[in-house]
Amino acid sequence: MARPEHGELRLRVLMEPRHGATYTDILALARATEDAGFDAFFRSDHLMGVDPQDSTYRPTDCWTTLGGLARDTHRVRLGALVGAATFRGPGLLATIVASADEMSGGRLELGLGTGWYEREHAAFGLPFPPTGERFDRLEEQLEIITGLWRSAGDASPFSFQGKHFSIDDNRTPPRPAQRPYPPIIIGGTGPRRTPAIAARFADEFNGALGGDLRERFEVFARACEAIGRDPGQARRSVVLPVACGADEAEVRRRAEVIGSEFMRTNAAIGSPGLVTDRIASLAQAGADTVYLHIYDIHDLEHIALLGTEVLPHVTESVPAAAGAVTPQRRPE
Repeated sequence: MARPEHGELRLRVLMEPRHGATYTDILALARATEDAGFDAFFRSDHLMGVDPQDSTYRPTDCWTTLGGLARDTHRVRLGALVGAATFRGPGLLATIVASADEMSGGRLELGLGTGWYEREHAAFGLPFPPTGERFDRLEEQLEIITGLWRSAGDASPFSFQGKHFSIDDNRTPPRPAQRPYPPIIIGGTGPRRTPAIAARFADEFNGALGGDLRERFEVFARACEAIGRDPGQARRSVVLPVACGADEAEVRRRAEVIGSEFMRTNAAIGSPGLVTDRIASLAQAGADTVYLHIYDIHDLEHIALLGTEVLPHVTESVPAAAGAVTPQRRPE
């Protein structure tokens, strides 16, 4: 399965349902995303909704469902934005992602972050170390995951000894379909450690949501330059909550579902033309990938409208305005 051409602006769908979902719900949205022509379908990696008292929330395991989608979809790329590194050990996660990548024919991407939702961890019995330690663990996990995948390609044993994780002479590493391994996405709003870790490991830096996107990308570029990496080797992405409608009633109905006031403040709420213009402004700020954040996962007509009235206009007009770079896989 070929990856998208570098340099073109990509529109992707990101699912984060307010009340959780069943696999049937997730599959229907992923297939609608594929049918509408979008580049990828991503989901969040959560076991609890924003409201911890919401007893109607239906948790699903992110990578179990992505494994199902790997077999039940055909074209769209798949991934998590972003997975919580606190949920799974590095050797296990490397194997899970490699398995799903093979199942998909090479369409999986690994988004990984420190994890942030402390109440969620408590509710499911998961350790939640202090912030500094979570960053330390994330960095070690990425060392191990990429090391295992790389050793699968050159048939060499892999060992690692860190403060939090160790690997002892692994001679049977997981083998993803993509070479040297699936794209890695790292992002967030942190001014220091997030861009530094992304500079080392990321094929895509996600500038998250809100704030000065251009400055966030510049901080990432400086982190790359500090270690001698060409910043143009990585894509730059952003999340955009969306409530798009053909008329005011549709817009209002879809806007009511957006999760929080912060999300609504940073959302594109309005006509297809307004959403297209907002995407163009993000491209002008340096983004070459936009994740359209969808909350009502049963509203498949929303996806169809975006695919018909936004996607074609973006792919025709926005890349030239963006002056998109041509990222390449970082040297090993």
